[in-house]
Amino acid sequence: GGGFAGPGGPPRPGAGRPSGQRRPPRRGARRRRRRDRDELQPQATAYTPSDAPVPSETVVIERGVSAQEFGPKLNRTSADVVRFLLNHGEMITATMTLADEQMELFALEVGADILLVEPGQEEEMQLQSLFDDSDDEDEELQAARPPVITVMGHVDHGKTTLLDRVRSANVVSGEAGGITQHIGAYQVDRDGQEITFIDTPGHAAFTQMRARGAEATDIVVLVVAADDGVMPQTIEAINHARSADVPIVVAVNKMDRDNADPQRVLTELAAQQLVPESWGGDTIVVEMSAVNGEGVDDLLDQLLVVAELEELTANPSGRAKGIVLEANLDVGRGPVATVLVDKGELHPGDPIVAGAAWGRVRAMFDSNGDPVKVAGPSTPVQVLGLQSVPQAGDEFRVAPDEKVARAVGESREFRLRQRNQRGDARVKTGVKLEDIFNQIQAGERAALNLILKADVQGSLEAVTESLRKLERDEVELTFVHRAVGGITENDISLAATTNATILGFNVRPDRKARTLAESENVEIRTYEVIYKLLEDIEQAMLGMLAPEFEEVVTGEAEVREIFRVPRIGAIAGCYVRSGVITRGSKVRFLRDGTIIWKGAINSLRRFKEDAREVREGFECGIGLSDFQDLKPGDLIETYDEQEIART
Repeated sequence: GGGFAGPGGPPRPGAGRPSGQRRPPRRGARRRRRRDRDELQPQATAYTPSDAPVPSETVVIERGVSAQEFGPKLNRTSADVVRFLLNHGEMITATMTLADEQMELFALEVGADILLVEPGQEEEMQLQSLFDDSDDEDEELQAARPPVITVMGHVDHGKTTLLDRVRSANVVSGEAGGITQHIGAYQVDRDGQEITFIDTPGHAAFTQMRARGAEATDIVVLVVAADDGVMPQTIEAINHARSADVPIVVAVNKMDRDNADPQRVLTELAAQQLVPESWGGDTIVVEMSAVNGEGVDDLLDQLLVVAELEELTANPSGRAKGIVLEANLDVGRGPVATVLVDKGELHPGDPIVAGAAWGRVRAMFDSNGDPVKVAGPSTPVQVLGLQSVPQAGDEFRVAPDEKVARAVGESREFRLRQRNQRGDARVKTGVKLEDIFNQIQAGERAALNLILKADVQGSLEAVTESLRKLERDEVELTFVHRAVGGITENDISLAATTNATILGFNVRPDRKARTLAESENVEIRTYEVIYKLLEDIEQAMLGMLAPEFEEVVTGEAEVREIFRVPRIGAIAGCYVRSGVITRGSKVRFLRDGTIIWKGAINSLRRFKEDAREVREGFECGIGLSDFQDLKPGDLIETYDEQEIART
């Protein structure tokens, strides 16, 4: 019963073996299979680039791209890039981000010239090509323009008082703590010649705003108090002016003071390489008093002399471009941007793009609030008509048409949104402000998540930069969200999700946001002076948080109508929406969540009778101590301050 392979064939190996028993494998077959398998293993072949020619011009490449995105720009595949880098010992895949050196090495290998730029810049360069700048530098089209003067100096040395004297308008008294917190731009006339002034805040936190002022300026007026001398921010201002290569004119202010010592000031200036003309140097120094006006005319004349020597020109025709000095959201007028025209002419109706904001100029106003029909080089104007709030420091340009303005603005906005989303994804679980010290003491690294809201873009940047400087090894600060405008319910929801603390600078939460914050146990802290905000955060890190006083809103009324009464002024006809409005109580005015005034109620009337208080659901007339700029739709809040017990 032997098995056969076929008729006349040799017996099959294993034939006749009982079923279920398998033949033991032979060692030779196992070796053959292993050899076959080894031959199939991929080998790193020598790198040979494709034959397609690389681009002859410089190729712009954004940092952070993968081989999939990088290869095709040089007429190569991602496989070409990966193979080359593998042969050079770099473990890389087609979707991994390439380092600068890896891209430069590959470009060198294939003979391509590349320019590495930050993310978004490649597209930005393409967008800039949509604007025609061919006439900007044409010497035949250049004409003289007014000088742009930036006033700089140490806090409280009298910069704003000087501008106040020059403009003869009171802009000082309303600033919190006497500190100017927003850039103002004004134009004055001196014997038929225009001079543009930019006022920059003196506090160290506003360095960025001041640096932008230096970038947009022709001459810096350095204000130094005769009784105080050269201070840290004076030196900082000197450095800004030097880095911008801008001439400096020194105004030695407060010469009316008994302890004024101008010689000491000159000595300290000379130590900073600002040698006055009277000492054989080339720095113009004017002794003056902004309070009584002494020396102010001399300063203006000296500025015009320096401006003449600088031979300031610009092309006054064609489409305007310039810089955004400040921007904010106004409840009645929408986004408002203060811009300084650098060249060309800006008109109402022009399609405009400023950073990621775009629109058509609806109206323009000068520093006195008067309408402007045309703004030429060196002219500061407030612009209405943008779709969103641009950032201070953004370049603004008039586009060929609204379609281009929209395309450029929306492209930039999309990139910003992508960047912000990437930032949000990295947010860690944060701790409350009062718990930071406990976490540090436990040897852990505390993560403080912040949502920052401010009234204008310049303040937002200044507060952000100051907070970043407070960051220590033990405390990591993360900005979950930063924006201009009042504190909203969306901010509360985001804070609850990320366990963030909300900081408001010159803004307040509305009633709905306050209610939601209480139910979600979200901490909101509001400030009007930057020193206090920074002090609180620093004290929290040291575990010495001062007692917190909560502003408890006692009443809220909506302004329905404005009455002008002779010898009394404006009376607000109001409807009390909640709580009780009491005569003499602390009060603040809010417009779109932003504080526009704080003070006290001067008079409270119900019909024609004086009233001590008016309750919810009733109408009343409210007169204020010294605020007249009332508008229907404004909110009036009365409040008390109560200390909060720490838990």
